[in-house]
Amino acid sequence: MNDKTKTTPVIAISLILTGLLSLQAAKITFEEMPEATQRVMPTKPDEILSFSRAIDKAKDSIVYIATTQSKTQEYLQKVNPLLEEFLGRRYYPQPAPKRQSLGSGVIVSRDGYIITNNHVVEDADEIMVKVPGSEKEYSARVIGTDPKSDIAVIKIDADNLKPIKMGSSAHLKIGDVVFAIGNPFGVGLSVTQGIISAQHKDSIGINEYENFIQTDASINPGNSGGALVDSRGALIGINSAIISRSGGNNGIGFAIEVDMVKDIARKLIENGSIDRGYLGVSIANLTKELRNLYSHAEGALLIDITPDSPAADAGLQRGDLIVKVDGHDIKDASDLKNVIGMYSPGTEVKVTYERDHKTETADVRLSSLDGSALGDGSHLFKGVTLEDLNEQYRYRLHIPSDVAGVVVTRLDADSEAAAQGIRPGDVIVQIEKTPVDSTQAVAKALKGKKNAYKRVYVYRDGRVFVVALK
Repeated sequence: MNDKTKTTPVIAISLILTGLLSLQAAKITFEEMPEATQRVMPTKPDEILSFSRAIDKAKDSIVYIATTQSKTQEYLQKVNPLLEEFLGRRYYPQPAPKRQSLGSGVIVSRDGYIITNNHVVEDADEIMVKVPGSEKEYSARVIGTDPKSDIAVIKIDADNLKPIKMGSSAHLKIGDVVFAIGNPFGVGLSVTQGIISAQHKDSIGINEYENFIQTDASINPGNSGGALVDSRGALIGINSAIISRSGGNNGIGFAIEVDMVKDIARKLIENGSIDRGYLGVSIANLTKELRNLYSHAEGALLIDITPDSPAADAGLQRGDLIVKVDGHDIKDASDLKNVIGMYSPGTEVKVTYERDHKTETADVRLSSLDGSALGDGSHLFKGVTLEDLNEQYRYRLHIPSDVAGVVVTRLDADSEAAAQGIRPGDVIVQIEKTPVDSTQAVAKALKGKKNAYKRVYVYRDGRVFVVALK
């Protein structure tokens, strides 16, 4: 099963986790459920509360996903401890046996588009799909993936499938009855029932972009990518993760909210990838003390502005409190990040902010989050992908707050960096004599003679070692 368990001193976060991007362009129109305006309960002695009819329709849209992976692993070559101080621990690739995993997915079009979690299909060599009511297995291809939100779209060659009806995040309420549908532990179709425990949950540390529904409906390994539906059978979320001490369900499950799912899935189907808007700010939440300095009780506080960024060009300043973007209320820093990330580069948005107890507006034309202006870390070292060290990575990798650098997020097993002992999760803290705290700083430090080796200082597990990379 493609579920991962991460252990902290208190809890384990079990992820119920990109594959190859397809450049196929397409359009999709989701089948929407009418707006729900009433909530009812039985009123007569001969009535019984049952949701079987709604579930019957929804479960016909849930598929089983089986993946096969043959992924190169790294192994540790033991060296003399004295030499290790200078060389670092050495890791080399070796073939790994094929691994099979199970997950779930949701049919969203009659011609075979299926939404699932990115981690369900990540690095899969083969993806097989079974649809309800048929023993036939379909070979699926990846249309697009978004690791930052843990959403992926795959497609099978089939006709006359039964797409799920889409709900809306705007009309959900805490206490609404919900059902999780999927393939837990590979036992086959299973439906569990609960309520919406909380909405708009973020800063959990599971994904970089988070907007979760929290539910006590049982979500277990294999439910990843399955549906969370309301009592009408309308999709309101994609099941993604649980928080658990044991790895089993303890009543705290998370599903990605449907509005985010629809937006990202549509872009993946039409473009094959996600290119997020970039504002160019560092942000923080208002503390109890800081609220005394602002008229607004909620918002995202700007603590730094990147030079020559869209925010700088629009005149935003450190200390401004962003409270609205194009009519979307901004409650905190995560809210601003999610909202900006849903816009495409080049989009002009109206930003409402507070400065000196006055509410102002600015028109901001967003640039690209993944563009070169950001110091994209994908090609700074051959075979190595770098990203800025944010709080999510610190939490996941147990990196102390006093360590500054950039984190290695992906690594080609046959790269020179891998041969010299670099591993995903390592933090590059210095290049030659220059400390680095962002991918921009890395790009700047690497300027100079082309293809020249440079000393790269790497932090891992409380120690720093050095390698030579170009």
